[in-house]
Amino acid sequence: MSEDKTIQKTDYKLEADSELRFEIENKNEKVTVVLVNGHAELFGTELVIKKPYEFVNGAKVAIFTHHGCTIELRGKPDVAYVAKETPMVMYLNANSALEYLRNKAEQEDSHGPIVMVVGPTDVGKTTLCRILLNYAVRLGRRPIYVDLDVGQGGIAIPGTIGALLVERPAPVADGFSQQAPLVYHYGHSTPSCNSTFYDVLISKLAETTLERLEANKKAKSSGMIINTCGWVKGSGYSHILHTVATFQVSAIFVLDQERLYNELLRDVKRTPSVQVVLLPKSGGVVERTKSQRTEARDQRIKEYFYGSKMPLFPHSFDVKFSDIKIFKVGSPPLPDSCLPLGMKAEDNYTKLVAVQPGPQLLHHILAVSFAETTDENVIQTNVAGFICVTNVNMDKQVLTVLSPQPRPLPQTILLVSDLQFMDSH
Repeated sequence: MSEDKTIQKTDYKLEADSELRFEIENKNEKVTVVLVNGHAELFGTELVIKKPYEFVNGAKVAIFTHHGCTIELRGKPDVAYVAKETPMVMYLNANSALEYLRNKAEQEDSHGPIVMVVGPTDVGKTTLCRILLNYAVRLGRRPIYVDLDVGQGGIAIPGTIGALLVERPAPVADGFSQQAPLVYHYGHSTPSCNSTFYDVLISKLAETTLERLEANKKAKSSGMIINTCGWVKGSGYSHILHTVATFQVSAIFVLDQERLYNELLRDVKRTPSVQVVLLPKSGGVVERTKSQRTEARDQRIKEYFYGSKMPLFPHSFDVKFSDIKIFKVGSPPLPDSCLPLGMKAEDNYTKLVAVQPGPQLLHHILAVSFAETTDENVIQTNVAGFICVTNVNMDKQVLTVLSPQPRPLPQTILLVSDLQFMDSH
């Protein structure tokens, strides 16, 4: 208890419709937040009075209050200030409009709003999705969260896209509960590595999630919130239009870019059922450097194996080369003259290519496919989970892998990812 006396404590009194923003960049620093009185929320999740919430390195936090409150900060964040200008009121209005559409869908037994959040990198797309999902759940809804951002991997790990039925608000310092997510392997951290394959996966995920909406009455009227990556020009813009069409999107929230807003207004006006809305980004949103993005990816993969707050204890075991089949998706494009009759050059991007186990797999992430044989459409089959290759023994013909589950692997078809993880534990 004696150490506690040395911790810096600061009280912040917030007026109605303002927010406390702080960031932690020091790796050894921890900041604890306590709501002393009043009402406050973090990205749509309500804070409990007197309950301490702990944040660590990398946290960028904005605590909003409708009616005013007092918040105590314990520790030394790199920056902390109260902002009176906040877009939260506009986000609330957007949620009210969605709730009106959900009520209407409930009465008519039709789909609730399917909303897509778009914008360049680092404008707060993931945060806005989290706010809208939390508000929906607090109103008794069960929306489906779809994450198409392969760079950050909000539902599984980077290099994947996925969907999740959200049934309760996200805990204050963590993401949504990861019960039974639907995840597809893409294997790269940017859609530009294999645009053809990325579009194939978007189509497959759209087909599956729309079926799930139909099957679950509560989810059907609640609709979907779709998070996208920050690539909004050229092929990136084509992916946005592809997503609008395949997911039957009914509303697009554009964050902080009038050019993108006007392009979408022009290109989706042929579909009068799609509303396009321009929203401001939060003043607390911070642009990240390339190295910070890489670090965030590594941290996300580490959390998959080791947990974030509650430590998980992954398993390490050997897998014989002869017990598994390893593939990657896509092979180098061939000139038209070398292609078999009737085959298109794009087919190469979605081709399953066998990979011989060897030292080149060291530190790579492998996705464990639910496909039982290669006769199935492996590239469009969702995955059971991920393992990381920590050692390759060519003499014994075995891979040593890090896995969240004990042996044996649930299936034998593995898909190799570009993403690597150096296990420092």
